[in-house]
Amino acid sequence: MVTENQEPTCLIVGNYCHDVLIKDDDVIAESLGGAASFISQVLDGLAIPSRYVCKVGSDFSYSVNHEPIVIPSSKTTLFHAHFSSEIKRQDRILKRVRACDPISPSDLPLNSKFSFGLAVGVGGEILPETLEKMVRLCRLVFVDIQALIRVFDPIDGTVNLIDLKETEFFRLLPKIGVLKASAEEAIFIDIEEVRKWCCLVVTNGKDGCTVYWKDGELQIAPFPTVQVDPTGAGDSFLGGLVAGLVHGLSIPDAALLGNFFGSLTVGQIGLPKFDLRLLQRVKDEMEKRRQQYLGSLDVNDDGLDFVKPLDHEMFQTALAAAKLIISANAARDSEQLKHHHHCNGQHQQKLLVNNSVYEEPIKSAESRS
Repeated sequence: MVTENQEPTCLIVGNYCHDVLIKDDDVIAESLGGAASFISQVLDGLAIPSRYVCKVGSDFSYSVNHEPIVIPSSKTTLFHAHFSSEIKRQDRILKRVRACDPISPSDLPLNSKFSFGLAVGVGGEILPETLEKMVRLCRLVFVDIQALIRVFDPIDGTVNLIDLKETEFFRLLPKIGVLKASAEEAIFIDIEEVRKWCCLVVTNGKDGCTVYWKDGELQIAPFPTVQVDPTGAGDSFLGGLVAGLVHGLSIPDAALLGNFFGSLTVGQIGLPKFDLRLLQRVKDEMEKRRQQYLGSLDVNDDGLDFVKPLDHEMFQTALAAAKLIISANAARDSEQLKHHHHCNGQHQQKLLVNNSVYEEPIKSAESRS
């Protein structure tokens, strides 16, 4: 874990949320949400010291490693994620039921400096002026495009996307180091234009991700997994990407690490739990590569190295092997635990928490008529 006397390397800005997962109109799980919560699982697990600026309301229901700013007059941002058993183009329909206060520039540290900044709003809480201040505080700023292009239906809170050019954030592109977007979000930007100004990483689930920059592009391989819940996969990807860069990896290796953590996240419901043995193996692999390439990186003006190392595939193989071994051990431990519980007449706990934050979603005009 990160010790308190370490200087923060990363500044993460984005609110915590309450997430409710609903399948075929039945609530199947409730979880701590917000990109910051998923990213902290990765960065804390890999012992990367970070500062978090997150807002919640007085109803916030979870214990977190990084204390949020509590707004007594507000409630915590709440999302309902609607899933269906029917085959549809979308994985889910996401609705913002309510929103906490936005994060203002005055909420950020006054005089601190950070190597990396992550603007990771999910409910419209990142303001243009807040992002501008992050640029001043951080050597390199990463932005999840959902913080910039999400809009919310005023009636039922359904999340929609608008073109980046229609937002006040578009003018800040030249100041951003890395912009992350999913394949679905990428259609709301001009890839050829964006790559002239900053590095663009487009994630595409089972197909891995593509890294674009001014002079080229690279396809980075995925880690196959059975998808249980896509929530937070992109956030975990971004956490893995930044963690790799903190440890001195090149962009291709860091993006591979992002794919790795994204694959671990979609295999679990809600906020993922990463096996400590797996995290240690990842740290060992990163340290091995850092020592191997120390002083040999071919970086651009932003300090990013886009050259794929000759043993990039070996890194992929090592991560896949670690995932396979730990998964096998976890399955064995789970079977033993189930047997123990059965013998003692115990029952598994339900996914739903006792102090439920579920609320009926805002009804649309049609449903009220």
